[in-house]
Amino acid sequence: MFKKLRNLLLFGLIAALGAVIVYQRFFWSGAARVIRTVDAPAVLRQIQSLQELATVKYTIQKVIGLEEQKVPFGAENVMMVVLAHVKAGVDLGALRPEDIQPGADRRITLRLPPARILDIYLDDKETKVYQRSVTWWTPWVPNNPALEQQARQAALETVQLAALQSGILSNAQQNAETALRAFLQAAGFQQVTVLSRP
Repeated sequence: MFKKLRNLLLFGLIAALGAVIVYQRFFWSGAARVIRTVDAPAVLRQIQSLQELATVKYTIQKVIGLEEQKVPFGAENVMMVVLAHVKAGVDLGALRPEDIQPGADRRITLRLPPARILDIYLDDKETKVYQRSVTWWTPWVPNNPALEQQARQAALETVQLAALQSGILSNAQQNAETALRAFLQAAGFQQVTVLSRP
């Protein structure tokens, strides 16, 4: 009887030990699981504080010619070699609350506004008037002092068009997505999805 009780006790002990091992192996993670919630308005404020995020800069050189017809006849010409810089990126101040969607397990989805040209300017040190002339047979026609400024304005428009045709906006959008993905991952998010608003 004592032998039978001892075997029964030994069997119960082995069964209990096996149950503990199975529980630890399959059901117990070892530590209490902490669930963190994301404060979407706080994330929105942090990203908006970056304001305009310039993510690409193009440098473009162009030759610009401008001609102004004079009354009753003749013309004044100016030709310039311009070096311009174009910056593009996204305006993070335009983010809306619905553009940030936090999820469980440190996931977040961010929808960015479309990229746009943020700044365009001429490099005055590298911009030169190459030629300026008035029709030789109309020397009495006065020079237009604003013609050079008009040529500079035309240069800015031409450079902007060239940058757009070269794909500056798509480059800026891709770079902004990459930069903000890295920013959010550094902030502790494990899965970051960055999309572009239409």
